[in-house]
Amino acid sequence: MRETSNPVFRSMPKQGGYAQFGTGMAGATQQMSQTYQADPAMLQYQQQQQVSRPLTIDDVVTKTGITLGVLSLSAIVSFFMVTSNQALAGPLAMIGALGGLALVLIGTFARKQDSKALVLSYAVLEGMFLGAISFVLTALTVGTSNAGSMIGQAVMGTFGVFGGMLVVYKTGAIRVTPKFTRMLVASMFGVLALMIGNLVLSLFGVGGGEGLGLRSGGTLSIVFSLVCIGIAAFSFLIDFDAADQLIRAGAPEKAAWGIALGLTVTLVWLYIEILRLLSYFQNE
Repeated sequence: MRETSNPVFRSMPKQGGYAQFGTGMAGATQQMSQTYQADPAMLQYQQQQQVSRPLTIDDVVTKTGITLGVLSLSAIVSFFMVTSNQALAGPLAMIGALGGLALVLIGTFARKQDSKALVLSYAVLEGMFLGAISFVLTALTVGTSNAGSMIGQAVMGTFGVFGGMLVVYKTGAIRVTPKFTRMLVASMFGVLALMIGNLVLSLFGVGGGEGLGLRSGGTLSIVFSLVCIGIAAFSFLIDFDAADQLIRAGAPEKAAWGIALGLTVTLVWLYIEILRLLSYFQNE
C-alpha cells in the first residue's frame, strides 16, 4: 500500500499486516499449521482469530457515518452550551482539542485506531472542540443570529470538497502515485511548521501578537487558509486510495473504524479552515 499523508492511515497495517492477508486464507492456514503444529491450543486460537468478515465499502460508509453523527451531535450540544455561557468556550475548546489529539496519537502510535471506543470517544471530544470554536469564529464575527448560516456554509463546503475529491479519485482524473504522495506529505509538514512558528512568535508578542500574520484575517491569512484547504482536499485522494487498498487486501471489517477515524481527522481540519476563511471574508 502507498504511504498516506494521514497519520492514522499511515499507522494501519499494510497489506500482509493482518493474519489473513498476503497468500490468502489457504496460504495463511498452511503457514499457521507449520508455525503452531507443536502447540494445538495456540493453533486453534489463531484460527479463531482468522474468522473475520472481510472489509467492504459498506462497512466504511456505515462506520464513517456513525462517527460523523456522534461528532455532529457533540458539536451541537457544545455550541449551545457556549451560547448560553460564553465562558465555556475556552475550556470546551481546550479539552476537546487536547483530548482529541491525545486519542489520535494513541490510535496512531499504539495501533489502536481500529477500536470502536477510541474512535467514538474521539468524535465526542472533537465535537466539543468544533462546537466551541464554531461559536468563536461565527457568533463573535457575524453575531449569534447569523452563526447558523455561516456554519451551514462551512459544512456544505466541507462535504462539497469531499464529494468532489471522491469523484476525482473514482474517475482517475488525478492518479495517486508515490511522487504525488511525497509532495503532499512535504506540503503538510511545511504548513505544520508555519503553524507552529506562527503560534510561537505570537506567544512572544511578535507582530503585535499576530506572529507571522497567518491568522490575523488579512490577505496573507486568506492565502494561507486557501493553501490549507487545497492540501486537505488533495489528501482525501491518498486517504481514499489507502482505504481502497485495505478493502482489496481483505482487511477485517474492524479496520473500517480506523478508516473512519482517518477520514474524520481530515474532514475536521478542512471544516475549520473553511470556517476560518469565511470569517476572514466577514471582516473585510
